[in-house]
Amino acid sequence: MKVYVPSPLRMYTAKSSTVQAEGATLAELFADLERQFPGMRFRVIDEQDHIREHIKIFVNQQLADDLSFQLHSNDTVRISMALSGGDAPQSVNV
Repeated sequence: MKVYVPSPLRMYTAKSSTVQAEGATLAELFADLERQFPGMRFRVIDEQDHIREHIKIFVNQQLADDLSFQLHSNDTVRISMALSGGDAPQSVNV
């Protein structure tokens, strides 16, 4: 199935925005992604096998809330990440 990869994770996919992966569940899909792109799973899934708080995974535009979410070979999976950080704008004295 087609997996859309957000910009911060493209360092694992040789800058590819989409990749192909297989699995009957999200857990299996991320195992396949980890096999193909070592290190990627840890950025999305925590040590307790939960989707990280700042990550949202959509399957055919439906929010998937855990790794047991069932998949089909013709599904489209989109990984979305909240971005944060940086400095607050500083006031400019004129």
